[in-house]
Amino acid sequence: MSAFAEAMRERVRAARAALAAARAADDVFATAVAEEELDDALRLADAHGVTTRDDEDGRGRS
Repeated sequence: MSAFAEAMRERVRAARAALAAARAADDVFATAVAEEELDDALRLADAHGVTTRDDEDGRGRS
């Protein structure tokens, strides 16, 4: 696995964790920021052919 692919996967994991934390805290602004970060991370991963957990589980986009 390339360093880039692992970095992208870590960025997606961190974004998912930040989104979960923001939602748990009922923080609307932090949720919006975290959603944008996750969307961006997933878009970049997809553009570079990096699979993420969703791809491996067959549950959706990368």
